[in-house]
Amino acid sequence: MATVVLQLVDEGKLDLDTPVGRYLPRFGLDRRITVRMLLQHTSGLFNYIGDTSPDGTTFEPGIPMVGKEGVANRFHRYQPDELVRLSLAKPARFAPGTRWSYANTNYVLAGLLVEQATGTSYATQVQRRILQPLRMHDTSLPGTRTTIPGDHAHAYQAYQDNGRLTTVDITRQSATWAWAAGEIVTTTKDLDRFITALTGGKLLPPKLYAEMGRMRETDSASTQYGLGLARYELGSGCVAVGHVGEIPGYKTYLLSTPDGSRRLEISATQGQFDYQDTAGQRKVAEAEGKLVVTALCR
Repeated sequence: MATVVLQLVDEGKLDLDTPVGRYLPRFGLDRRITVRMLLQHTSGLFNYIGDTSPDGTTFEPGIPMVGKEGVANRFHRYQPDELVRLSLAKPARFAPGTRWSYANTNYVLAGLLVEQATGTSYATQVQRRILQPLRMHDTSLPGTRTTIPGDHAHAYQAYQDNGRLTTVDITRQSATWAWAAGEIVTTTKDLDRFITALTGGKLLPPKLYAEMGRMRETDSASTQYGLGLARYELGSGCVAVGHVGEIPGYKTYLLSTPDGSRRLEISATQGQFDYQDTAGQRKVAEAEGKLVVTALCR
């Protein structure tokens, strides 16, 4: 999504430092929030799937994503405007531009910006500008579809129910809660086509790719964030750029050395694994981290 927005910036249809409210006045957004802040996750808007309180002391739930309630809600269809308004019903987490905090709300708004600027759906723009030119034939935007085309891994979610661990196959699910923030269905092969084109200068002119790569600090000492592109310090001078994301049951890594010479794409699922098992989650994260370092840093 960030790549499409930056292409529209290059065409003069959007401006990074213009308030989002000028393009989308119906939401009454804080006029200090700019297009750049959406892409960089510095808007301060509440993440509608749940977020920390403004003082950082507690977690405020959003739409249900995990556990018994999340499983029951997995076919619910959300509208983009609905997601934005769910976010705006909560106070801002911080003043725009003063901090970094990941929020799906930012990229739902980015998708709406694309639609406002082009007069077509954001899905149409992704297909025309990214998928078709790069021949990403196994990538699709599901919309309200709840199934995955072709061969695919199954996704599971496990949770405690009356003292027993219950595991549910959640492969079929609505991704409307994510929309422009992460609904795309793809393959590791197509992801490699994308990151190769991005780092190779085929999708953005040098000036705007440089803007994408202008990093700022996040809440992790080893991670910096630009405009839809993250930079990961993997140790011993080894650096990767790309992104990591997940929806219930699936996790995806898309990483590359800055020069594109080494790349890594991972699609991971979990089976009978309690999402509340923090020790187990930590072990999984450590194992994934070792794989990333081995692949990219040798």
